[in-house]
Amino acid sequence: QVQLVESGGGLVQAGGSLRLSCAASGRTFSHYAMGWFRQAPGKEREFVAAISWSGGTTYYADSVKGRFTISRDNAKNTVYLQMSSLKPEDAAVYYCAAETMGFGVGRNPDNFASWGQGTQVTVSS
Repeated sequence: QVQLVESGGGLVQAGGSLRLSCAASGRTFSHYAMGWFRQAPGKEREFVAAISWSGGTTYYADSVKGRFTISRDNAKNTVYLQMSSLKPEDAAVYYCAAETMGFGVGRNPDNFASWGQGTQVTVSS
C-alpha cells in the first residue's frame, strides 16, 4: 500500500502560478507511474497529468497542456505539478495517485490504486 500526501494548494489570482507536491511512502516510489487528477464541485474527477516511473514519459489533458508540468524526484519520493497561467476553471481539489497495479503510465483513473486526500486550488478572477 502507498500513502500519498498532497500539499501546495491555495488561493491564487488568475494568471498566477502554484506548485503542488505529493509525498509518497509505503512502497518503492520509483517503481510506479504517478498521476494528478482534479475534481471541481458538481463535476466528475478528471485527468490532469501523469508521469512514468522514470519520468521519461508524460501525458497531459488538453486543457492544461503548455501550462502545467508534471515532474518527479525519485530520491525524494515526491511528484510535483507546476501550474502556471492559472484560470478560474482550473479551480478544483487536486489529487495525486499512484499506479501500483502494473498498468504503466496512463490517463484512466481506474488504473490508479492509491490516492491522496486532495489539496484545494482556488483561482480568483
